[in-house]
Amino acid sequence: MNGLKDTLPHLLAQNAALHGGDVALREKQFGIWRSFTWAEYHTRTRLLALGLQRLGIQAGEVVALIGDNRPDWVMGEIAAHALGCRTLGVYRDALEDEVAYLLSHAGASVVFAEDEEQVDKLLSAADRLPGLRHIVFSDPRGMRKLDDPRLISIDVLIKLGANEDPANYDALLAAMDPEAVAILCTTSGTTARPKLAMLTSGALVRHCRTYLDADPKGPGDEYVSVLPLPWIMEQMYVLGWGLIARMKVNFVEEPETMMADFREIAPTFVLFAPRVWEGIAAEVRAKVMDASPFKQRAFSAGMRMGLAALERGGRSMVADALLFRALRDRLGFTRLTSAATGGAALGPDTFRFFQALGVPLRQIYGQTELLGAYTTHRPDAVDFDTVGVPFGKEIDIRIDQPDANGVGELVTRHPNMFVGYLGVEENPDLRDGWLHTGDAGYFNEDGQLVVIDRVKDIATTSVGDRFSPQFIENKLKFSPFVAEAVVLGHERPHLAAIICIRFPIVSKWAEQKRIAFTTYSDLSARPEVIAKIREEVGKVNASLPPAQRVREFVLLYKELDADDEELTRTRKVRRGVINAKYGAIIDAIYAGDDAIPIDTTIAFQDGTKQRIRTVLPVARMEARPAHSAPALAENA
Repeated sequence: MNGLKDTLPHLLAQNAALHGGDVALREKQFGIWRSFTWAEYHTRTRLLALGLQRLGIQAGEVVALIGDNRPDWVMGEIAAHALGCRTLGVYRDALEDEVAYLLSHAGASVVFAEDEEQVDKLLSAADRLPGLRHIVFSDPRGMRKLDDPRLISIDVLIKLGANEDPANYDALLAAMDPEAVAILCTTSGTTARPKLAMLTSGALVRHCRTYLDADPKGPGDEYVSVLPLPWIMEQMYVLGWGLIARMKVNFVEEPETMMADFREIAPTFVLFAPRVWEGIAAEVRAKVMDASPFKQRAFSAGMRMGLAALERGGRSMVADALLFRALRDRLGFTRLTSAATGGAALGPDTFRFFQALGVPLRQIYGQTELLGAYTTHRPDAVDFDTVGVPFGKEIDIRIDQPDANGVGELVTRHPNMFVGYLGVEENPDLRDGWLHTGDAGYFNEDGQLVVIDRVKDIATTSVGDRFSPQFIENKLKFSPFVAEAVVLGHERPHLAAIICIRFPIVSKWAEQKRIAFTTYSDLSARPEVIAKIREEVGKVNASLPPAQRVREFVLLYKELDADDEELTRTRKVRRGVINAKYGAIIDAIYAGDDAIPIDTTIAFQDGTKQRIRTVLPVARMEARPAHSAPALAENA
């Protein structure tokens, strides 16, 4: 296929011409799945592009998109590319300030905003977005009360496009340059505001083809789009794989109906972020807690057999018949031929759980700057301690400045990398064509890549013991009772942790135990809950060497939240923010305090605030030495 075909609009036009009557997309609305053929997909995209052209949008301008994953998002993005515009995806739960920053930094002229919630953010930030000329909305509910000349419904935009000469669209496609920047993709932003990586359409298409060589897909495959479309991997699957392999892409009705809609489709491929896999595993274990004693024993027996067979490199047919086949059906995993996890590390215990269950789970690894993933496990060589091997020979990975154990910084290059960050002339992480990822790792004896943690996050205690906080956190989060964990200990005498309970499961457990509580803060401070989490931490400690065991922990009075900048939008912990925001708590833990008084205010997304006054008990895994008793009494 020649270079001019290496764009998303060209691939869509080709699929419409050759496979126009085949189903390309599905969207669930009001409980009913609505299908779009390739011909319908192409026609609506063409009309959107011509409508934007009629509004005066020109090549080089930026078209942003914000809202849930919808066909209109995908079509709007491809339409913008056909015009030669750059697209910027914004996470649906981004707050007004974050939206204003991203759109201002990119210089967005048009925004496709799904509904009233997203439009309100844009109108509230109007004074900071002087270059924003048009806001295209899909859902008309609540729009009548808004009076702004920039507002235009997507139906009106399509009518504008329908009045244009279709030949104009062909001219647009003919003028496209596959090596021009087409996508501005936000980086994870673990240490600061996210940067905007500039990606070309040709690079995206070529890298997707390389990925498909490692994990082939075709028109018979089904995919459910549940991860945010601004994330580079969802762009790869929904746009890249969907257009190249003609894999059917399905959009759920609402985030709340995700798993129910997922089960109805029973896809053949799935990518979930680690937090989703962890949540599913936790939900399964929570339902077992509600089951009869017989079912609980059957689950325990099935898991024992399944994990034992996994250790031997096989599957337990008895466990499959007893437990796993029915469980896969309940989860919508019956037709999976491949599954992936990426975006952050997935704990080995969670990985083992799904492998034993019969889910063909593989780890992927990459960065936004490198067009997302570029390593994965081969189907016959899945090792949950690794992230696999590169997709192809054109992907180079080296270990910089390795230590005595071969551990160093991962440095990568391949032909389809980003072309730089928007507004950044010199990129210190890009040297001689190699991207310095900031991740620490090594190659094992089998040639598979092992990623340990961020280089800057690998910590050392004050007595010289090195540890990976992320590795221990992932083991803690395998517990159905633990939603988030932040392991402490850098330049401290030992390890401690700040833990957030998984409220839906802990609250259910508390009800079963007849433990009265009112709020999240109240529940997390209950002695019985602290004792339960101590039990869970003890299980993790038993699997770790003594120097890497958590000695103390507190249960935080609130959940960590991306809106409070404690997590990124892809749910990675911002350690710098945690250390600064909860520094007093951390200092009190290491000072030997038994209880930490809290008087603070938390803000909610709707703008309301709540004052929290509580006391955080410090839970210790071991009794204190007798000689420390006087100090204890003083601190108390």
